[in-house]
Amino acid sequence: MTSFEIVITIAIVVAGTLLTRFSAFLIFPPGKKAPDFVQYLGKALPAAVMGMLVVYTFKDTIVLSYPYGVPELIALLVTVGMHVWKRNMFMSIGAGTVVYMILVQAVFNIPK
Repeated sequence: MTSFEIVITIAIVVAGTLLTRFSAFLIFPPGKKAPDFVQYLGKALPAAVMGMLVVYTFKDTIVLSYPYGVPELIALLVTVGMHVWKRNMFMSIGAGTVVYMILVQAVFNIPK
């Protein structure tokens, strides 16, 4: 890719991102009630996305060979424990990720 093509690509990505972010405010202006379906999606999608992430995270875990899924289980317990304790999704996911990375890189030293 040339420098010009890179700049055009970045500009298109920025424009697409801004369009999708701002269109919600144009479609649902402040003070106007959002449709019931949109409110339902706002309540249902976070849990659905988290469920999908959990399935994606554990789909390749091999429990019949070393380390038997132990790092994943410990990271899951840390994530759930932090979320129950602090009720902060960002902190919970961050703590679980840090613990998992430490476990697989320093404690269990899993070759890939």
